[in-house]
Amino acid sequence: MFFRVPFLVQLLFKRRVWRGEDSNAVYLTFDDGPDIETTPWVLDLLRRENIKATFFCIGQNIENNPSLFKEILNNGHAIGNHTYKHEKGTKTKKTEYITSVRKTESLHSSNLFRPPYGRLNIFQVDNLLSMGKKIIMWTWNAQDYKKSLEHSQIIDNARTIKGRDILLFHNSKKSEQNMKNSLPEVIKIVKQKKLFFKLLD
Repeated sequence: MFFRVPFLVQLLFKRRVWRGEDSNAVYLTFDDGPDIETTPWVLDLLRRENIKATFFCIGQNIENNPSLFKEILNNGHAIGNHTYKHEKGTKTKKTEYITSVRKTESLHSSNLFRPPYGRLNIFQVDNLLSMGKKIIMWTWNAQDYKKSLEHSQIIDNARTIKGRDILLFHNSKKSEQNMKNSLPEVIKIVKQKKLFFKLLD
């Protein structure tokens, strides 16, 4: 079970961003929101901990939760594009995929893009880069969406987090229990390591 992305994978896909630039910082990210069940809880925790994070939002969820999306922005967090309907790149035609990205772009413009499931084909990569997007991946994945995973395993694996890591959590109903039970402890571990939290840009 890989919490950390093997370095060989990062080498193979060099045109994607796998880690941040500051060795004294980590970059906390959330995929799939805004979600009425989980995003308010996340925002409250980040406010209390004085942390800014990057939210990769699904276009459809932005449209369905406009006030919640505005709250993410008002709290000073960064926004990234996560397609309009969470399409898997390898299962979606190039034109359809780029249309989905542009539709989300029309709701909020961002140079940050994260592919759902981390899946893209080479044509989509070419198109996204030509649009000026940074394709943001991750080095440490909480895997909070896995029902078979105990939140204690996520916390244990947080001890491998190091400077420059991009951390992946989800603010969605599917990941709610694991995320809520592990995120506060993961934040505590990162702070004990004397690492800061930074936004992606």
